[in-house]
Amino acid sequence: MLGLGKVARKVFGTPNDRKVKATRPLVEKVNALEADFEKLSDAQLIEKTAEFKARHANGEALDALLPEAFANCREAAKRALGLRAFDVQLMGGIFLHQGNISEMKTGEGKTLVATFPAYLNALTGRGVHIVTVNDYLAKRDSEWMAKVYGALGLTTGVVYPRQPDAEKQAAYACDITYATNNELGFDYLRDNMKSELKQMYQRDHYMAIVDEVDSILIDEARTPLIISGPAQDRSELYVAIDAVIPSLTEEHFSLDEKTRNVTFTDEGNEFLEETLHGLGLLPDDQSLYDPESTTLIHHVNQGLRAHKLYQKDKDYIVRDNEVVLIDEFTGRMMAGRRLSEGLHQAIEAKEGCKIQPENVTLASVTFQNYFRLYDKLAGMTGTAVTEAAEFAEIYGLGVVEVPTNREIARIDEDDKVYRTAQEKYDAIVQEIKGAHAKGQPVLVGTTSIDKSEMLSQLLTKADLKHNVLNARQHEQEAQIVADAGKLGAVTIATNMAGRGTDIKLGGNVEFKIMEAIAADPEGDPEAIRKRIEEGHTADEEAVKAAGGLFVLATERHESRRIDNQLRGRSGRQGDPGRSSFFLSLDDDLMRIFGSERLDKVLSTLGMKEGEAIVHPWVNKSLERAQAKVEGRNFDIRKQLLKFDDVMNDQRKVIFSQRREIMEAQDLSEIAQDMRHQVIDDLVDTYIPPKSYADQWNTEGLQTAIKDLVGVEAPVMEWGDEEGVDAEVIRERLETASDEMMAKKAEAFGPDTMRQIEKQVLLQTIDSKWREHLLTLEHLRSVVGFRGYAQRDPLNEYKSEAFQLFESMLDTLREDVSKQLGQVRPMTEEEQKAMLQQMAAQQAAMSRAAEAADPQQGETPPVDAEAALEAFDETDPTTWGNPGRNDACPCGSGKKFKHCHGRLA
Repeated sequence: MLGLGKVARKVFGTPNDRKVKATRPLVEKVNALEADFEKLSDAQLIEKTAEFKARHANGEALDALLPEAFANCREAAKRALGLRAFDVQLMGGIFLHQGNISEMKTGEGKTLVATFPAYLNALTGRGVHIVTVNDYLAKRDSEWMAKVYGALGLTTGVVYPRQPDAEKQAAYACDITYATNNELGFDYLRDNMKSELKQMYQRDHYMAIVDEVDSILIDEARTPLIISGPAQDRSELYVAIDAVIPSLTEEHFSLDEKTRNVTFTDEGNEFLEETLHGLGLLPDDQSLYDPESTTLIHHVNQGLRAHKLYQKDKDYIVRDNEVVLIDEFTGRMMAGRRLSEGLHQAIEAKEGCKIQPENVTLASVTFQNYFRLYDKLAGMTGTAVTEAAEFAEIYGLGVVEVPTNREIARIDEDDKVYRTAQEKYDAIVQEIKGAHAKGQPVLVGTTSIDKSEMLSQLLTKADLKHNVLNARQHEQEAQIVADAGKLGAVTIATNMAGRGTDIKLGGNVEFKIMEAIAADPEGDPEAIRKRIEEGHTADEEAVKAAGGLFVLATERHESRRIDNQLRGRSGRQGDPGRSSFFLSLDDDLMRIFGSERLDKVLSTLGMKEGEAIVHPWVNKSLERAQAKVEGRNFDIRKQLLKFDDVMNDQRKVIFSQRREIMEAQDLSEIAQDMRHQVIDDLVDTYIPPKSYADQWNTEGLQTAIKDLVGVEAPVMEWGDEEGVDAEVIRERLETASDEMMAKKAEAFGPDTMRQIEKQVLLQTIDSKWREHLLTLEHLRSVVGFRGYAQRDPLNEYKSEAFQLFESMLDTLREDVSKQLGQVRPMTEEEQKAMLQQMAAQQAAMSRAAEAADPQQGETPPVDAEAALEAFDETDPTTWGNPGRNDACPCGSGKKFKHCHGRLA
């Protein structure tokens, strides 16, 4: 008997079915217009774009323009690329325009789908960003789809790391801009470290279409983007502590694999204290629990994590004496990305690599908060339904499954579970042998580099020719993927998510043609193409006859999406194929999440060695385990986001203030408001409200006003006058400060004074914001302990972060007022030098931002020789950032603060 839910679905359809059905009338309208648009000339297609733009500018909604715009775009794609979009691709485009995630299976043509909503929304003139997972895809897709946009009269740009400024600004000014999520996030941070509007890259955050949306908005959203500068070097401490860790035994620490956490036990703490005393790292009269030991404890904890949680060839590899992290979801190397808070340095010490200095944060943002800046967000992927709740809650995005153009013919077999890893791998080798014997191409999915290399050795022993695709073979990636569908090919791949290259049965015909032309440069390219295409058709049919691509997974990933992405590599566009998962009770997921019960069941069944249990119930229980892990990971991300939201509100305030300052021509009013607020606060401090004259501290007020505002006023005399109250003193001080600044403006010249005000404001905001970020980092690291006192850490963080922000704004006003109060008229040469110095300091910060690696905002080490070559003692912009008490770089022999750095 059917359950009530199933009966209701049979009658009314699922919510997804209803959404798909609702788009059919729109798709029919686009199809009805096809014949009309086919008659238009190439020039008329471009004229249509101008017509649509004008209609939208006159108030016509994009939804009303959709059928015509989509029909125009389909015709342009047909002419430029020879591709006519299927109805399901139009459907995917409609869902994207509506601000949803279109879940489309691998091989359904997502790259073309994005052109429809991108074209429609670019008619607003505000620019559309198409986001990809790596630079190769950004460049490939922009070059490929630029032909379509060009045929419609739109411009296309691509943003990539270390791009020249003018080129990057031009790319952002285009109608459609392709970029990676990392580069977009970093450019947003860099823009908010610039000192002039004309230096900024991004003009607007109108619409973003995110390809591989689950990878970008979920997998990569666990770590924030950080732009940082170098801090003090502590290499010796890392090396010294690294020598201690191997002497720890199992009783000294407890390891929790579920939460990826490792902590010292009481025995471990005692052993550490004794050892560190012996090594002289901890003074004899100091305990590990003293506040002075905080830094040492932090380093010891990071050393423990580096040794016990991070494994070589799984979490990172060592390449050219450098520790390079590996993305657990794509298996790719993440060159330049570094773990924060000294953990990367601890791993470098463990591996005996050169230890790079730690960094201090200059600016940071999470992907969640960056992408929520956009007025309109949409995404595409092959696997999003399992994370629908997270997309809805964090980003307000709905997930819609778009039907495939052809029925999926892939056979998904039930999981095969073996008792031991040895039995599983023996069975895998036999299975690959069987498929290879009949010419069926096999894609073997593994979860780590060491497992892929171990399996490679087993296949070599079994005399099976194969390719290995992992972080070590990064450069040959496209070629290996292109060959994976050839007759009899065996390919071992570490995570196939976000590869951006389809596995085509019989091999990739374009790659074959390029290879043949390169091998025979004298031959006729057209004849070569014809020969290869004819041979390819025969290869494709032979592979189909052998059963299509066989995806064999050697383990379940903790995320169902990653498994589904691997499965989806087979059976594209209605091709035949099959997929099968081979598991054992020794696998990480099975071992950590309840393999004891399964082991008992298998023992009770009296299974013989080499036998597997295959049953839909096993699949169900595994999916439940995966759903549990996904839920826990979602909770972690949600908690991180709640903390970051606190900082995000503050970040928006600071960044919008900076922008206002850069846009303003005259900042004297802002500077005056700040000065008056400082005077107000000082008067309230030294002349408390409702106090008598004999309780006033006029001497303290006179000194403070001179120190913080630069005004010499006879406050003590005013205090002795009859009938003078706090309000009168406040007004006199404000008037005196305004007169002082007016005289300075006159002496400097209004234009120079406005420049000085702007630079002082920007420099002080940046300096205070950096200090505030560091304070928040420290607060974040300790606020969790408040939970032991039955206080909610998040609420504690919110209230303290707010107090810290208010305190930062108070000191910001004081610093700005003090610096402007100390500015005095100088000779023309001195004025010029001081402005250059201020601009140089601002430029140095911008350079730190530009130098930050586009993977995880770490500033590369400075080349000392190049810096010396660039130094010019006559040009203050090449001096970097001299200390106030250093000798002035101009060679005068004076201290910097008494020469070019003089403010008073």
